Amino acid sequence: TFQRQLQQSDCQNVLMKKVFDTHMLFLQINQSAAALKHVFAALRLFVGKFPSAFFQGQADLCGSLCYEILKCCNHRSRSTQTEASALLYFFMRKNFEFNKQKSIVRSHLQLIKAVSQLIADAGIGGPRFQHSLAIINNFANGDKQMKNVNFPAEVKDLTKRIRTVLMATAQMKEHEKDPEMLVDLQYSLANSYASTPELRRTWLESMAKIHARNGDLSEAAMCYIHIAALIAEYLKRKGLFSMGWPAFLSITPNIK
Repeated sequence: TFQRQLQQSDCQNVLMKKVFDTHMLFLQINQSAAALKHVFAALRLFVGKFPSAFFQGQADLCGSLCYEILKCCNHRSRSTQTEASALLYFFMRKNFEFNKQKSIVRSHLQLIKAVSQLIADAGIGGPRFQHSLAIINNFANGDKQMKNVNFPAEVKDLTKRIRTVLMATAQMKEHEKDPEMLVDLQYSLANSYASTPELRRTWLESMAKIHARNGDLSEAAMCYIHIAALIAEYLKRKGLFSMGWPAFLSITPNIK
């Protein structure tokens, strides 16, 4: 009935947000494994029908969905883990098709962000979650229709990146009492995302918080200056700001 209204403004509208939030409620409130099976089927239909809601315009809906599906990948029930992994694979495949078989940049970025949040919120990363990552890789290996394109390689790269984040976080937990080592690990993680400013910013913010907590205020300030310079550089490339990172050279030569 509301198809036309939902499609308005490339699905970036108030009604779409309400319908999407209703779908999300089924994942946010505990359900039986039998009910979840139907929720995943409904979400597959929903993503298939309204891909532009997730892969165009604002990334909010894509981020929320990635967060909730990943939470289900850590579920106690094996069948729910498998269903969640299948939905996640389907979601990435849709992203690839929507981008005319070029990349899965948006789902890649939002999934890594969601993993970074879930580590703090739900303590993911154990054998259950690793099992789900293995299922997703198996789907990529066995998808005959995608054999001649770079989609399987992109999926493998993403799962590898997720494992790197999980491994680095496990190391961070070991070194919580050693602030210098902890910040070193965060710095190397931030550097590994040099090509993805949004994630680099996430880890630099996390580093700044650790510095501030330890009373190392000039180091925290350095992190924030780097974040500001990243944003300035992005705005310059978009033609919205004239100077980019050199605007911060008068504060610190480190900005290079």
